[in-house]
This record gives sequence, C-alpha cells and structure tokens, in this order.
Amino acid sequence: MSDGGFEALRWLNAPLESELSDGALRVKTRNATDFWQRTFYDFRRDTGHFLFREVSGDFTASVRLVGRFEALYDQAGLMLRIDDQHWVKTGVEYTDGERHLSVVVTNQYSDWSVLPYRSAAPEVSIRLTRHGEAIRVQYADPMSGKWLMARLAYLPPRDPVQIGIMCCSPEREGFEVTFRDFMVGPAIDRTLHAD
Repeated sequence: MSDGGFEALRWLNAPLESELSDGALRVKTRNATDFWQRTFYDFRRDTGHFLFREVSGDFTASVRLVGRFEALYDQAGLMLRIDDQHWVKTGVEYTDGERHLSVVVTNQYSDWSVLPYRSAAPEVSIRLTRHGEAIRVQYADPMSGKWLMARLAYLPPRDPVQIGIMCCSPEREGFEVTFRDFMVGPAIDRTLHAD
C-alpha cells in the first residue's frame, strides 16, 4: 500500500490555483471554504479543498506543509473522510492571532480541539494513523523530531475511506500553502507511550 506523491490524487472542491513542481504542491484557496457540521455555529459546510485517494484497512498518512497563515481560520493539513458526515481533519489553523495545531472530528456533529504551535519553524509535519475505529493524530516536535500525540479519536470503521491533504480559508480568498512529501503506507505500531 505504500504510496507517495500527489499525481494519483483527485480533488473534492478544486482550489483557485494549484501547481505541482519539484514534488511540492502549491495551492491557493477560494473564498469561504471550510469543512464543518452543525456544532456551535449552526451551519454545515463541505466546501473545503481536499485532494485525496481511496484506501482500505489500517494505514498511516503524513505530510509536511508551510503556509501563509494570516487570516482567521486559515487551515491546512490532512483529512480522512468517509462522507460529508464522518471525517477528521488536522493540521495547522490560524486563530487568536497565531498558529495552532488543530483537530476536528466529525461524526454527524463536529468538534474542535487546538493546541498553540509557538515554534518559529515555518514547516510543520503532521501524521494521521488509522487503527480500526481509532484515529491517531500526531505532529513532529521541531526541536526533537519526535512524533507527539495531539488526539486519539473515534471514526466508524468503514472501507474504503478517502485520505489526503486539505486546506480551507473561511474568511478570505487566496490563502497560500505548500505541501511536500505526502505519503500513505502501513500503519505504525499501536504503542502509544514510549519508555
């Protein structure tokens, strides 16, 4: 199942612009793009940009990204999707004037968790693993390089699912993000805690 790159992927909601060059995918978003279902805001949005492939069984996906996070809710990262009512998106999101590590889990209703990301490093590495019904979200610590857990969440164990990169800009047009080294391969070990 090991597979890398963007060439074999397809868009749900194509962006304003996208360009693949030297293995890097540069994307510019459309206005009012987002993925969200109901909770708190009382709206449903399924307009975000999602470049994906289908996969069955357990897997680990990862990507590196750098973006011009400047407007409220600018976001980019990975997404695992069953349908418009069941999905996980994770990555970097701009809120309260700074970048955060963000995870939204949707099982008909969306939730949202954030963790301030105060590293000066512009590039962020995100990893998502599926172990049956358990979705494990991690990010790479820029100082140590170790993968740290951001979230362990539930998603119904259905097959196939869609996995890929996503980006959204609910408040503006023209958020720019560059993705590198998108990979999908065998699931990492189930061990959660290092010695």
